Amino acid sequence: MISQEEKTIILAFASEAAVEEFEARLSTLAEGGKPTNQTFIYALQGVGGWKAEDRSGWALTQEGFPDIEEFVLDVELWPLATQAESGKLRQAFEGWLQQNGIEQLDSVNQPGLLLSRLRVNRKQADLLLHHRDVRTVDLPPHYGLDRALFGTDITDLPPVAQPPDNAPGITILDSGVATGHPLLGPAMGEAQSFIPGMPDSDGTGHGTHIAGLALYGDVEETLRTGAFVPLFRLFSARILDDDNTNETGFVENHINEAVRYFNHEYGCRIFNLSFGDLRKPYRQGHVRGLAVTLDSLSRELGVVFVVSAGNVLWTQQNGQDWRNGYPDYLTNDDWSLVDPATALNVLTVGSLARWDRDFNSQRCPDDPAEVPIALHDQPSPFTRRGPSLAGAIKPELVAYGGNWAVNTRAGFHIVEQGLGELSTNREIAAGRLFGEESGTSFAAPHIAYLCARLLTENPESGVNLVRALLVSHAVIPAPCTDLLPDADKLRQVCGYGQVDDRALLRSIENDVTLIAEDTLRDKRHHFYEVPVPDDFTTSGRRERELSVALAYLPPVRSTRIDYKASRIEFRLVTATDLDQVTQMFNRATPKDEYKSIPELSGASLRSTIRSKGTVQNATWCFRQFNARSKLRNQRLFVVVTRNDQSWGEGLTNIEEPYALSVCFRDRENESARLFTQLRNRLQERVRARVQR
Repeated sequence: MISQEEKTIILAFASEAAVEEFEARLSTLAEGGKPTNQTFIYALQGVGGWKAEDRSGWALTQEGFPDIEEFVLDVELWPLATQAESGKLRQAFEGWLQQNGIEQLDSVNQPGLLLSRLRVNRKQADLLLHHRDVRTVDLPPHYGLDRALFGTDITDLPPVAQPPDNAPGITILDSGVATGHPLLGPAMGEAQSFIPGMPDSDGTGHGTHIAGLALYGDVEETLRTGAFVPLFRLFSARILDDDNTNETGFVENHINEAVRYFNHEYGCRIFNLSFGDLRKPYRQGHVRGLAVTLDSLSRELGVVFVVSAGNVLWTQQNGQDWRNGYPDYLTNDDWSLVDPATALNVLTVGSLARWDRDFNSQRCPDDPAEVPIALHDQPSPFTRRGPSLAGAIKPELVAYGGNWAVNTRAGFHIVEQGLGELSTNREIAAGRLFGEESGTSFAAPHIAYLCARLLTENPESGVNLVRALLVSHAVIPAPCTDLLPDADKLRQVCGYGQVDDRALLRSIENDVTLIAEDTLRDKRHHFYEVPVPDDFTTSGRRERELSVALAYLPPVRSTRIDYKASRIEFRLVTATDLDQVTQMFNRATPKDEYKSIPELSGASLRSTIRSKGTVQNATWCFRQFNARSKLRNQRLFVVVTRNDQSWGEGLTNIEEPYALSVCFRDRENESARLFTQLRNRLQERVRARVQR
């Protein structure tokens, strides 16, 4: 055996005679005999050769060969047991390359790893895919951060204006912010330290890096456009020391004081907390620590915390294991969330890789030595995974936070340069406006930025609506789905996905959102009839989506396994009319049987799973409608139900607030007029009510 590839065992035979001997043993077994090594042979569920599709790497499978005469491929050979055997294998392979006119640009020859970067044409590429000694063939890394951006001088950029007076604010709970940074200064409000004896200035650069991402979102794209326009105000609450820790007191007290201060003095409702306690990994059971504080503050003050999922340190394993074990280790117990990422009333954010080509790989394009662990849009190797309490989906969202590579020539050490998120740098005195860092710390502010954008567009909205809108516009990137085909593991790492902001702030014709904010009594339902636009159910095969999201902020008790004193959830159902659906649910409520009422089939998540959290989403995908389709023949309803814990009666309000979001998407149909049709239907209903 030379390798185990997922559930497949790879066997190499020294000669044709050895192959014949193995096949003879299989024949003996088939005829009812007892061959030697029968235990191993019994375990085999099938036997086949290592085919071209098995050798095709992820990028090659997704993109195919480049449509040019010659192109570059990365080829890995099977690593054999000894260095001598591997050496013979490489010599034979290099001789084969010469015979077939294939140019080898560079190679790596290390114990357990044989890599070659080759220039080939299509015919030669096909030969590689069928070569016995080839393990994988793939396209080289493609996505790289432009190093020239780091040389940008402030004189290269237009002046930065102040944000509007009524702009929403984001408070950075971190190591402080370099308030004198020319791209941050015009938007900076008050900066204060909540650590006794520490100044409010940034001692590490961590908070300053986060601040740029929170204020501008995609700093790299903003820098390319050349216009930095702050849309909101920034505040800084220093709660970490120069080692990015806090040992002067309980961090719960410092954060409690900081949040109350900036909420009371400036009306700030968005707080970014890129902080995690590695000594407090979640091991199921009760939610404790800082998470409880954040959950309570979220409800009491009506604020949204955006919290990083936490990082696994590079010292967790050696570099070769980081590369070879990806992505399997992403769902290991050692990758579980750390406090306070388990908090249910916050938005927890995991990390995706944006770049997969580090600076050395860009400088030496023929050298395959530095190999990215994740490819573009795949989960970052360091990102932590959920779920939280009782299976609640965490992280809810993922955003770009960086990547790592391994240097296969230098002991497989971890490489970060050129793979992080570009943002503002505290070392402005040295003329360095920008830096790059990797970690879930830098994924979270991307979501804080979107929260503030939503409040800019809808300043009267509550934070429940902000949370609901974000998850209803989240999509798990295809590279993540391909990498983690197991649905449960995919949710543990990616949650509801990455926010697609194309129609997040305003509906467009083929991507429209309906919203509602209301309050609900215990053991009651709210019934929303959802008008289905005609264009959504037209004939033809194409991808269409219906996404529903709900968010609320329940009171919590850490001494209770149930934790949430209030429970609100939704179901999407069809019925002939409103009377039918109300009778169906009202009859079932006293017996607590409403959970057995079937939803519209095809939900991406069952209600029993999504209702574990306080922000919930499910998506229904449709490829085709026919005369029997329910959306053509019945009416569509979202039913919101409140069913509290008996022990929470003294903690909950008579009327508990929630927000609801319903999205229709028909992006493959550019002529779809979903927005216009829904607007007309809703206006007709208003006119009918007025006439009555």
